[in-house]
Amino acid sequence: MDPILGLLAVFAGAYLVYWFWRLTRERSMGSCAPGPGQLAIGFGTNFFDTLGIGNFAPTTALYRATRMVPDESIPGTMNAGHALPVVLMAFLFIDHVEVEPLTLYCTIGAAVLGAWVGVGIVARLPRRKIQVGMAVALLVAAGFMLRDQVQQAPQMAEGSLGLAGGALILASLAIGALGALMTIGVGLYAPCMVLVSMLGMNPKAAFPIMMGACAFLMPVASARFISAGKYRPRPALGLTLGGIPGVLIAFYLVKSLPLDWLKWLVVGVVVLTAVWMLASAGRDSGRPKAA
Repeated sequence: MDPILGLLAVFAGAYLVYWFWRLTRERSMGSCAPGPGQLAIGFGTNFFDTLGIGNFAPTTALYRATRMVPDESIPGTMNAGHALPVVLMAFLFIDHVEVEPLTLYCTIGAAVLGAWVGVGIVARLPRRKIQVGMAVALLVAAGFMLRDQVQQAPQMAEGSLGLAGGALILASLAIGALGALMTIGVGLYAPCMVLVSMLGMNPKAAFPIMMGACAFLMPVASARFISAGKYRPRPALGLTLGGIPGVLIAFYLVKSLPLDWLKWLVVGVVVLTAVWMLASAGRDSGRPKAA
């Protein structure tokens, strides 16, 4: 086994044990059992994430539409629930694309550090600031989706498989910032692809970087959200328990679908959700504070 995957297995195992311990300590496992709707959201968002749509923006839109999770608990619930399905994706994909080990290790380490710092900030933010932050995150995600739709799939041009010197430092700092932003719902995949392309790397090399970074940083961020109580257990378990079979079916059975129409739909829903969240933040700011 690749050393990075062995370390990832340790991270995922430690996160699973910690989460199970918190659930059994805080309430009976039976009261955390997810319902059919929560499992369906987990299955659908991770199924399409495996096929390249992403899962943070659609999950936010679905939670907002169903009012399943309060706005201030959405970042923690998504990170906690999607962590293990994303780890599974990393195991399935990371061996398929080559990238220089130093570049992979530095960028993953920076993403984890960024997430650790970011979640410490997000967990203390009031509801309105989280609403505004998530609305901006959704608009950023919609912008990247729209860019990909207009340009269609970028050609996987030749380029280097790693970085050195100042370029490696710049990439690590940028991906560290993206790791922090993931804690409020900014997906890392599309910005990472743009970043490595701009730095002269083969865009294919973005896949192990972004998969590995998300798989490592999400258990770290999730543990802090869970410790702070800034998430909802039942929907998070729905993402995990529904998401794992969604990943496996998409990877082994479906592999690809004509997703252009669905991507346009997601762009529209994400923009509407962002506007809706900004409107809610505006209403919250106009309410008098309790004495």
